[in-house]
Amino acid sequence: MSKPLHFNAFVMNTGSHIQHGQWRHADARQADFNDVEVWIDLVTTLEAAKFDAVFFADVVGLYGAAGSAYDVNAREGLQLPSNDPSVLLSALAVHTEHLGLAFTSSILQEHPFTFARRVSTLDHISKGRIAWNIVTSSSENAARNFGFDRLAEHDERYAWAEEYVDVTYKLWEGSWDEGALVRDRETGVFANSSKIHKIDHRGARYAVEGPHLSSPSPQRTPVLFQAGASGAGKAFAAANAEAVFIAAPTPEIAAEGIAQTRALAVAAGREPGDILFFQGLSFIVGRTEEEARAREADIDSYASVDGYLAHMNFGTRPDGSPYPPETPLASIATNERQGMLDWLRRSVTDREPTVADLGQIVAQRARVVGTPESIADELEKWQAAGVDGINVNNWRLPGSYEEFAELVMPVLRERGLAQTEYQPGTLRAKLFGDSRLNDRHPAARYRGAFG
Repeated sequence: MSKPLHFNAFVMNTGSHIQHGQWRHADARQADFNDVEVWIDLVTTLEAAKFDAVFFADVVGLYGAAGSAYDVNAREGLQLPSNDPSVLLSALAVHTEHLGLAFTSSILQEHPFTFARRVSTLDHISKGRIAWNIVTSSSENAARNFGFDRLAEHDERYAWAEEYVDVTYKLWEGSWDEGALVRDRETGVFANSSKIHKIDHRGARYAVEGPHLSSPSPQRTPVLFQAGASGAGKAFAAANAEAVFIAAPTPEIAAEGIAQTRALAVAAGREPGDILFFQGLSFIVGRTEEEARAREADIDSYASVDGYLAHMNFGTRPDGSPYPPETPLASIATNERQGMLDWLRRSVTDREPTVADLGQIVAQRARVVGTPESIADELEKWQAAGVDGINVNNWRLPGSYEEFAELVMPVLRERGLAQTEYQPGTLRAKLFGDSRLNDRHPAARYRGAFG
């Protein structure tokens, strides 16, 4: 019997998230993403299937070069329009009991003081089931939406992220001591001011006096996700992340990156098991191999290559002009998603892929097609490579998850690859056995630091 893998449903509050063109299918409810009932129905299905979490991606700008057209984005519903996932989580929290609620928020989009308060509020509402996917944003349009002339350079964005999370750690872990919230009706003391502290942060980008306005939530700090695959991204994840989302093209390449990040974590004073790794995969399931291939053909008939290319934004130069089709991917200069581009290149093993290959590479990457048994075989390979969990991408909502829950999960449980029941407590307690960050995490140094 294997150790259970963790399973997240990877979604976005938009019409077309990753698998572009699928919203056109009659059974695809992602076209109705503005309807909260779509999401309530989905999380009910996920919790019944014992998924660990629903994981919401997000963006705060359009894909494409600065000033470029966005007709493809609008036509394809390519994350335009889209809604704020953190607001949606409030509704989903009160319709679930165990399911983790993870959302993406960029360092661009909100001051760390207000963001920390928002997260604490969500963690209170959900009774400790919130996770934050820390992103630095890779969109020129996103930078301009928040008043910047340009997108900061790749490594500079990670330096910015270091200060951003430092502010939130101080607020979540250091501003309120244990026992500060009294609520004593006899003495009339609601909170003990001697145990509530200003943080007086002064840094390159932020000056935050404090104190944190929210009292400590069940987890204090949310479970911390991160998805950086570049050198700077891996270093940031090694120091800060509790879970890393990867999209490696093969288990072998996943094992390589996981080993690198775990080694960096050890060098930073943490332990290898302090970080869980979630591989992103899409599944096409059939009761027979023939049925699976027929479903794949149906899915491919709806696929939009234009949507995939616009999403990746690797086919255009920084000035918005297209690369010639014969341009090797190795020659593309980008300030965006450098780790992803490297993974795409390495998914083609018999030659150097070109820009002309991009659409097919992106459309078919990280796809697993087969019977529940063959899918379980494939997941065992990913687990052997060091993967701890799977971010399950969808083709159509809610069908992709209903099929996975009905057909694949029973086989995974038989093999010990999926949990049969939820562990009690917060999301962090379910994943790591404790509601609080361990003492090896950099946030822990702020406990008691401001007294």
